[in-house]
Amino acid sequence: MQFKNHKIEGLVECIPTKFEDERGHFYESYNQKLFTANGIPYNFLQDNYSWSKKGVIRGLHFQYEPFAQGKLVRCMTGKVMDVVVDIRRDSPTFGQHEKVILDASIGNMLFIPPGFAHGFVTLEESIFVYKCTEYWNKASESGIIYNDPDLNIDWGIADPIVSAKDKILPTFKELK
Repeated sequence: MQFKNHKIEGLVECIPTKFEDERGHFYESYNQKLFTANGIPYNFLQDNYSWSKKGVIRGLHFQYEPFAQGKLVRCMTGKVMDVVVDIRRDSPTFGQHEKVILDASIGNMLFIPPGFAHGFVTLEESIFVYKCTEYWNKASESGIIYNDPDLNIDWGIADPIVSAKDKILPTFKELK
């Protein structure tokens, strides 16, 4: 497996080594010793699953401390553009975002440490799964509206399908 650091500190793309033959392919998607050796020393406590039609935006979600979640995200089927926003107040990249294409045919994953708002847009029908370093806690959940004018995220889609809950999330300024 290859581990690729991104411009925002803490984000790590994990690209598995695939073994393919006439039967299909195999790869190891998670190995705690290997992840720890590459700067991801977290225990994962919860797995989540979503299926989405093409053109769906989910997010930007996060949980406040002490329930902030790190996430290891990937597509089981399909392709998404994953978007993260650094909400760590003491970070030099506070308020900046980064986008990564996650593609089931590649098997790449993105590790997002605690302190980030996270969302994605489906580029095709997709099953999206992720491991979390903390349990879901309703009282600490929050988010940032996907079309926040200050963040100016280009989702690459004109008329996304967005949940009623995500349409009323606060702006980045309102969280500050």
